This record gives sequence, C-alpha cells and structure tokens, in this order.
Amino acid sequence: MQGLMQDVPLSLDRIFDRAEQLWPTKRLLTATPAGVDAITVDDWAQRTRRLGGVLDDLEVSEDGRVATFAWNSARHLELYFAPPCTGRVLHTVNIRLFAEQIVYITNHAEDEVIFADRSLLPLLWPLIDECKTVRHVVVMDDTAGRAEVPDLPRDSRILDYEELLAAARPHPFGVVHDENTAAAMCYTSGTTGEPKGVVYSHRSVLLHSLALLLADGPGLREADVVLPVVPMFHANAWGLCQAAVMAGCDVVFPGADLSPQAISRLILDQQVTVAAGVPTIWMGALPHLAGQPHQLRCLLGGGSAVPRALSESYRSEVGLPILQAWGMTETSPLATVAVVRRQQAAAADDEELADLRATQGIPVPLVELRIAGPDGAGSLPWDGTSSGEVQVRGPWVARRYYNDPRGDTQFTADGWLRTGDVAVVSPDGYVRLVDRTKDLIKSGGEWISSVDLENQIMGHPAVAEAAVIAVPSERWMERPMACVVVKDGQTLTADELLVWLAPRVARWWLPDLVELVDEVPKTSVGKFSKKDLRARFADRRVP
Repeated sequence: MQGLMQDVPLSLDRIFDRAEQLWPTKRLLTATPAGVDAITVDDWAQRTRRLGGVLDDLEVSEDGRVATFAWNSARHLELYFAPPCTGRVLHTVNIRLFAEQIVYITNHAEDEVIFADRSLLPLLWPLIDECKTVRHVVVMDDTAGRAEVPDLPRDSRILDYEELLAAARPHPFGVVHDENTAAAMCYTSGTTGEPKGVVYSHRSVLLHSLALLLADGPGLREADVVLPVVPMFHANAWGLCQAAVMAGCDVVFPGADLSPQAISRLILDQQVTVAAGVPTIWMGALPHLAGQPHQLRCLLGGGSAVPRALSESYRSEVGLPILQAWGMTETSPLATVAVVRRQQAAAADDEELADLRATQGIPVPLVELRIAGPDGAGSLPWDGTSSGEVQVRGPWVARRYYNDPRGDTQFTADGWLRTGDVAVVSPDGYVRLVDRTKDLIKSGGEWISSVDLENQIMGHPAVAEAAVIAVPSERWMERPMACVVVKDGQTLTADELLVWLAPRVARWWLPDLVELVDEVPKTSVGKFSKKDLRARFADRRVP
C-alpha cells in the first residue's frame, strides 16, 4: 500500500522562496574595512535572482560549476543560492589551500566561472592560466575603497560583479530536476594526497538544514542572530548559512578580519546569539569575551576536538560552555552534537557534566554511527571502552567521491563512510574521539591517544596550545612528543609540565620530549597540522 502524500522535491529554491516571502525585513550584515554593511533579505533576494540572470548571460551551462573564492559575506550568500536554484552547481574553493591544490580542484571540478573577492585576487590571478576550464573571473569588491588596493589586471576575462548584476534580468528560480540533483560541492582539505570532491544534493542540503533547526543541537530559530565564523569555503560553513535563511535568522558575516578582537566585537556589538567556529578561534576570543555582557545562547565548536579546559573556561568566564559538534566535509558536516540529556543534567556533578560536554556527543537524527572492529568491518559494542574507527551513514553523508576512484576504499561494501576517526561510544550513545587513525601513537604494542594527551596538557593554566605527535623509538617503536605553546605573560618549563602531568595520565603516556614552540601550525581549516610538526621534527628520536 502506497502513502498518499504529495511528492514535492526537497530543493533549495524552497528555502529561498520561504525567506523571500516570510523574512523580507530580516538583516544580513557584513563586516568590511569601512564598517558593517547591512542589507535586508528582500534586497538580497532580488540581487540573488539577478545573479541567476548573470549566470545565464555568462552562458554557464546546465550543471555548470560556479566557483567562489571569497570570504564570508552577504554577496557570498547570494552565490550559495543562485547557482543551485538555476540548475548549476556551487563550488566553494578553499582559499587557504596550496596553489597547486587550488589549480587541481578547479580543473577537476571543471569550473566555468570563478567569483572572487577583490582582496583575494592576488592569490587567484597568478594561477588563472592553469585553470583550463575557467572562462570568466567575476570580481566582488570587498575592499571598501581602500587606496592601497592595487588596480585590477587588464584582461577581458575579468568582470565586475555589480555591473553584471545591474545589467541582468531576474531569473525565475526553480529546480526542474529531481531532488537528488547536485547543488554544491566542496573538496576535502587534502592533508593526504590531492583533495577529493564531495557533491551535496538539493535533498541532502535541505535535510541537513532542518537538522540544524532541531532543539537538541544549535536549534536555529527566527529570533537568532547567527555569526558563522567557520568559513563559507569550508564544508559550506557547516550548513549554517542555508539553515539560517530557512529559519529566518539575522546573519552576521565577519568578512576578511577573523582576528579575536574583530570576532568578539561583532558578537558583542551585533548581539549575536549563535556563533560557530573551530577551537583555535574560541581560544583567541576568550580574553575579549570574558566578563562582557552578551546575548550568546549557543557557541558551537567543531572541526577538531574542543579541549575540555577551553569549554569549561567559557562556562566560567563567559557564562556558557562550548557546544561541541563533530563531522567532516563528507557528512555535510553535522553528524553528532554533545547535548546533555535531562536525566544526566539532574544526576551528574559538575565534573561529570564537563566530561560529557567534552565528548563529541550523540548522533543527530537520521545519522547512523558504528565503531568498526580491528578488521575494519563489523561493529563493536557501545560499552565506553571498546575503540575502533567511526563509520557513519545517513541522508547527508557522501556515498562516493566525485570522479575519483582513490576514495573507493573510504566506503565499506555495505555502504558506510569510513571516517578515519577512532572513538569509543558509551552505552547511552556518547561518542568520544580518541584519535585519528594516522595520529595514534603505538608504544610497546599499546595505543596512546594523542587527543586525550593534548586535552590533559591544555588543562595546564599556562598552556595556550598543545599538539602531540609520535617520534621513533628503538625500544618502544613510537613515543609521544608534545609541542606546547605557553600563554603570553606565563612561564613554563618542560620539566614543570611533566611534573604537573604525571598524576593525570598513565605513566607510560608521559611525553618523552616536550618542545616549547611559538605556535602550533594550522591546516587550511584551522586544525593543528601534525603533518607539518612531523616534518619539522623529523630528526627527533628517543631510545
């Protein structure tokens, strides 16, 4: 027996139409060098429809890839909707990739046009002749008329965004294909080999947006003012932009200035209620937010494990802990959220609740999760002690990479994504990552979790950042080395750190080497770059 419900495609034009009809006076604000620019959703929607006409005028093909090379802004949000709502595919290019990686993904995706912020053109333009399929570079002026900005190169391929919009006719949005048509694509950050392409469908983006509106999570709602610090070129800003448009939120875009002072000032001045970024962002912002009156109700952290000490510092100094989420480009990215259940909140003490918030949380609705056994298959029990690789599946989880057989081994024969993260799961479903498969340290046949060891080190009051890597050992095969950044104005020696750490971890977990560094290098998406640390200290050995 068939259900008798209407079969309406789940497509992005439905989010756009809803915003245009219900939220015309809502505001989209963008930080610029000259101040904060504001535009209403009504004006933004008209510009976005004209942008659809621009894509027609530029003769971007059906299914053509439309690339962006831009900071977070209301203009970038126009590009989040115009390509997919006219049957094209949005491709957000990570501006922090190496030059050869930018060329690779642009050619691999077969981008036809790139929309670039003027401030970023010096990064892009030297590569443009190597981007074989790109016919146009459309420049969006984000410089606010600064005199020191160099003139644009004289080239017929360079076009002006505002001039094109002014000359274009509005496009009648509507996705004529089914809901599984591609809407957007992002490439992984390429920490091992070339980046791999993940293609999101209209259906997956819309369902993922709904997940961000659920109360047991960020719970976006009409009353919110949302600040996506996470870049719009990284996993589509964790889906926050589409979800905020769906919910009717005001949105604040930080533009190019991601300094702790600038982010904190936006949070305070614009009365932000929901902000999202990687832990390194919140490390820098804490001194500027501590003790200040604010409207925050949700501070979302992800991209890498949020240190327990950082989250608890926010709880004591700002008034709310960081809400930890976990996911990856391949999961759109929301897969788990560390919500605290009512029974646990009533029964647990502060230390137990802090431990719970330091986990990656429980799977969000519609995402299934299992812990694979040693052979990479099967499923280990959720007992809080058995560890294995996290595998997931769900309606917004990738089933393969775009035109790239290298990634076939990352998907199991029965359809699960192998994430590369190692975790244990408690009986009540809380996921606790213990490491990446490539970052575990095998010492004398036993595993040491670099993530757990980093969390303990970052609990020291004088430590700002810490990353742990493996170094070769003749006796033990591998031993841990800690790279530690000391807070400004503080002093700390390696011996003092080891004495402090001794009662907090197993004796054989204590690092054999402690290196005090000025900064832990970061990847293109703000995670600690252990690859760079391993290269820097490749000559280190222990007996």
